Amino acid sequence: MTRTDDAPLRDPRLSIEQTRALLADLATLLGPERVLTGHDVLHQHGTDESFHAAAPPDAVVAPRSTEEAVAIVNVCRAHGAPIVPFGAGTSLEGHIAARRGGVCVDMREMNQIVRLSIDDLDVTVQAGVTRRQLEARLLPEGVFFPVDPGSDATIGGMVSTGASGTMTVRYGAMRENVLSLLVVTPDGELVRTRSRARKSSAGYDLTRLLIGAEGTLGLVCEATLRLRPTPEAMSAAVAAFGTLRQAVECVIAVTQYGIPVARIELADERQMEAFNHHSGLDHVVAPTLFLEFHGDPQEVAAQAAEVHRIAAEHGAIDVRTAADESDRRALWRARHQAYDAARSLRPGCRVMTTDACVPVSALVDCVLQTRRDLEETGLDGPIVGHVGDGNFHVTLLLDADDPEEVERAMGFHDRLVRRAIAAGGTCTGEHGVGYGKARYLEIEHGPAVVRMMRAIKHALDPDDLFNPGKIADATVLADEVKPAG
Repeated sequence: MTRTDDAPLRDPRLSIEQTRALLADLATLLGPERVLTGHDVLHQHGTDESFHAAAPPDAVVAPRSTEEAVAIVNVCRAHGAPIVPFGAGTSLEGHIAARRGGVCVDMREMNQIVRLSIDDLDVTVQAGVTRRQLEARLLPEGVFFPVDPGSDATIGGMVSTGASGTMTVRYGAMRENVLSLLVVTPDGELVRTRSRARKSSAGYDLTRLLIGAEGTLGLVCEATLRLRPTPEAMSAAVAAFGTLRQAVECVIAVTQYGIPVARIELADERQMEAFNHHSGLDHVVAPTLFLEFHGDPQEVAAQAAEVHRIAAEHGAIDVRTAADESDRRALWRARHQAYDAARSLRPGCRVMTTDACVPVSALVDCVLQTRRDLEETGLDGPIVGHVGDGNFHVTLLLDADDPEEVERAMGFHDRLVRRAIAAGGTCTGEHGVGYGKARYLEIEHGPAVVRMMRAIKHALDPDDLFNPGKIADATVLADEVKPAG
């Protein structure tokens, strides 16, 4: 079937009879016990960590091999059933909401590390391998994978959302660290997007096209990842400042001096209060930078000394170092728990997380304007972010049963996104689009680029089976502004 850009989408859901036939064929393929249709499991697989409305699928299946994944896709194709890939369910923009029903393909049982090459500094893993599982396997080998989103996401999910994390400032995000993908296409074929060679000019870059596609162009089964040697020495530091401006200006100075910090993270005083409360720490409650340095001992010492000098010039009121491995890990464990720490400040709250990213030169103005907006609206929202690459988040703590507070939060979020785009930035630095950010794509890119995105989607998936209603094909529905129940 061929669609034009303006062609209407197919009927949103399968009929009851079509769904029964679909489930029967899946049961024949996998066994009835592996086709899950219970209310709780469906709700779980249609709900992510976002503020957006949940949408459960009609069934959940979990392939145990690439062959099963191909077969599942082909059964769904035969019935015209939507396919929603699922990793760990930690996404934040409604990515896994089954907006037209269909089948959720949970990849967590495909969790094998297929091949590890220390000589080539790469590893091939199945899509359901988690970040911490991979970290544990690599640690004894003296190598590491540098993309570390705070949650224990699956590698397939990290590929699909184009994830990044605290070390992106030095090592890059998923697009810089994935060499090749093994994917089931909407045609039901199994393709490998690229060889393992470190460079290639052989045709289109399909690997990077699929990274960040959020499951709309195919089902990721395996990923070959670039590894890095574990640094000979690592050291961390925490620098507290008298004002938020001083902390952010220090980040810009460190960037301009070209110091190759491995991590440089911001937490405002409200977030530091949350860290102390949640993790039992005793940090100064003030705008704070978390930093880490990698290299040989001399390099690490030189980087730390230079950053210490710059921090002092920008009004640092307290600087602590953590060279000991256990102290360093405790520091970053607390940082990775920022979301849960923020929630602990207001028990029972719902969380709306923003994800603006701007050029570093625009960071001071954008962060300070955001802080003023928070104060003027009376919202409670700790600020935290990967500020070395201009990315920061506001974790809005809301009473979901208070429509007026939710409305204020929606207005705040809209102003923040538009402010970031106006500064040459983006509506989403690392959380992706899903359907929650879809309304901003045309504002950020313009209609011609959105048409190009739709053309790619419709060319590769003309029947609109893979994760329909997301990214450029998402429609702005009233339930987008309602919290998940």
